[in-house]
Amino acid sequence: MIQRRGLTIGQISDRTGLAPSAIRFYEEQGLVTPDRTDAGQRRYAGSDIRRLSFVMIAQNLGFSISEIRAQMASLPQERTPTKADWTRIANRFRRVLDQRIRQMQALSDKLDGCIGCGCLSLQTCRLYNPEDRAARLGRGPRYLMGNSASEVE
Repeated sequence: MIQRRGLTIGQISDRTGLAPSAIRFYEEQGLVTPDRTDAGQRRYAGSDIRRLSFVMIAQNLGFSISEIRAQMASLPQERTPTKADWTRIANRFRRVLDQRIRQMQALSDKLDGCIGCGCLSLQTCRLYNPEDRAARLGRGPRYLMGNSASEVE
């Protein structure tokens, strides 16, 4: 049985697959807040297993530590997060992921057309940017990001 705040860092490591150094890093980042014994040893709650697992999943999905921290700040510290708490966070992450998927699909479609055409026409190529005119629209490959050459003329 998992105690409320009695898990050692080794036990948390065994349950999550994270190295103790990674768990300490996540603690430094404010993603988990273990109690300390009189001797200064960390003691984690059973719910920290889920918190750390969520961090691992979110990082694998491309979210930064700061993005994860911002979302996890809404979780209650005084009690174990409920399914409803996690659902709220999942829904916010889902909206971001859906947007990223749409952007990647659009980029993939544009690259397929460009690479597949074979002509590399300097009149129609989305990569061609004479005299770096697209820089006026912002950073990055502006035409691939949705801007058009007519916006800079």
